This record gives sequence, C-alpha cells and structure tokens, in this order.
Amino acid sequence: MEDILKGLRASAEATRLRIIGLCAHAELTVSDLVEILGQSQPRISRHLKLLVEAGVLVRNQEGPWAWYRLPEEGVGGELARLIVDLLPPDDRKHAQDLKRLQAISEGWTARVADFFRQHAGDWERMRSLHADQAAVDAALLSALPSGPIENLLDIGTGAGHVLLLAGTRAQSAIGVDRSREMLNVARSNIFRAGLRHCQVRQADMMSLPFADGGFSAVTMNMVLHFAERPDAVVLEAARMLSPGGRLVIVDFTPHHLDRLREEQAHRWLGFDDDQIKTWCTAAGLEWLSKQHLGGGELTVAVWCAERPADAQAAPKSAGKGRRQPKP
Repeated sequence: MEDILKGLRASAEATRLRIIGLCAHAELTVSDLVEILGQSQPRISRHLKLLVEAGVLVRNQEGPWAWYRLPEEGVGGELARLIVDLLPPDDRKHAQDLKRLQAISEGWTARVADFFRQHAGDWERMRSLHADQAAVDAALLSALPSGPIENLLDIGTGAGHVLLLAGTRAQSAIGVDRSREMLNVARSNIFRAGLRHCQVRQADMMSLPFADGGFSAVTMNMVLHFAERPDAVVLEAARMLSPGGRLVIVDFTPHHLDRLREEQAHRWLGFDDDQIKTWCTAAGLEWLSKQHLGGGELTVAVWCAERPADAQAAPKSAGKGRRQPKP
C-alpha cells in the first residue's frame, strides 16, 4: 500500500505526468527532457529524482550520462503503465511533447546515419567475406526458443541488430555493450522500430550486472571473437540463463584471415565446434545443435545450448585448465 501511495504522490504533478508519458516511449536523458519540456535542468532533475525515489522511473548511469525509463517490474512500473494508458492522446501538451520527441529522434537518426557512413566500408568488406546476412539471421532466429520469449539478453548488442530481429518475439529484451557510441545507435534504432519493451545498457560481457538465471534466452552475435577469455564469456552468459533457458552463439569457424586482427580488432580467428561445446558443457549447459553457413572466405556457425530445466545454479567462475582456442 505504501509503495502505491508513494508512486501516486510522486506522479501527481503536471510536469511529472508529462515525463512519465515521454519515458514510456524512449529512454531519455535530462538534456532530452529539458529540450522537449522547455524547463530548466535543475527543475527537470528534481522531478526525475522524485520519480526515481518513488519507483515510477528507473535511472541507469553510463559514464557522465544518466538515462531514464519506466521500470520493467514492481509496483512503480505497473503504476507508471496505468498512468500512461490513462493519458488522453488528444491532450494538447502531451501531443506537443510527443511531437518534440519525434523531432529529437530525427536528430538521433541523422547521427546514426553519419556513424554508419563513417564505418560502412569496414562493415561492407566484412559482410562480403561470409554468408548472406539474411541466411545468418534466419538461422539465429530458428535457434531461439519457438514462440514468445519471456526475456531476452543480447550480449555485445552493437547497433541492436538482434533486438530488432527478435524483439517482436520477446516480452522484454535487454542489449548490453561496452561502447556508449554503439548504445546510442541501438537506442535510436529500437525507438524508430517502436520496440518500447527493449532497452540497452552499458556493461562488460565478462561481468554482467544481472542476477543469476534472469533470462530465458541469451544471444551472442559475432561477439566472441573479440573476447580476451571466450570461455569465461560463455560461462558468464550461461549464468544469466534460467532453467530451460537457451544460449545462441553466432561466430566464425576457424579461418586464416590474419589481417582481421589489424583491420577489425579480432582477438581470435574463429572457433571449432568442440571448443564451443566444451565451454558450454563446463558452464552446465546441454549441447543442442550446430549449423554452418558458408558463402565466402569465412564460414559462420550458429551454436545452441540449453540450461536443463532441473538445473541447479550456474558455476560462478571460470574453471582452470579449460582448453583455450589458438589466437
């Protein structure tokens, strides 16, 4: 009862209602809200502080930037969604706020387009080396659990490709990446796709900021070859899986394109099936399937493993003596 009252008190103010309505559509910073609402930074910050303390918004820090959105769980999140549903779509101020949010999103889109222009050459060269991207995407989707996915974690999300691909099948989805620049690209992409239930966070794939067993599916799409300790990354990904949860890894099979170390900062020149299977088994997962997709100098593999439905807690740390790939 007290949590409900706290949320109601915090929300019962015109500007705070407008903030809740905006944060239901996208993750926003203080600067975004200042621009949209036309109010001072200290005033907006004060409103946000009260809403976060009441559990109606959540705050996520990324370096110097803080991002605000509606909670996924809890009384505050349920209350916030009820409030959003009650906001009249023809309210003049709310309609103006959404129009300004759309204008800001167009600025995000312009920055995203510029980012991709700067890196287009590298990505196009990379794509030309392996199987058609549509075929890889189809294989990734088919490896995920059939039907709705309760909660999805995409490790090394980059521009949010997997969130865009599988987001409509997930009830909730989180993408993590170390790069704030890529996270900004991902935020813009998921906003434009209308995937309000998807979000992104800055995090290290070796030390994910989530409790054990919190996800029904985990993906790592073209990420493992960048890892210093790929075995430890697989172990950390497995820790995220709930009983019956599935891990899908997409990466290259062993190859000899040594130039990718310099051109693309690849740490490892692919992985063989036995390596991936060994790491998954050591992490307490059951091996399900493998699929190889040729079509160029590089072969893409899609590996799939699952935490048994009756599994105990995942191993907590990387074991000693595991077979490492050759760099």
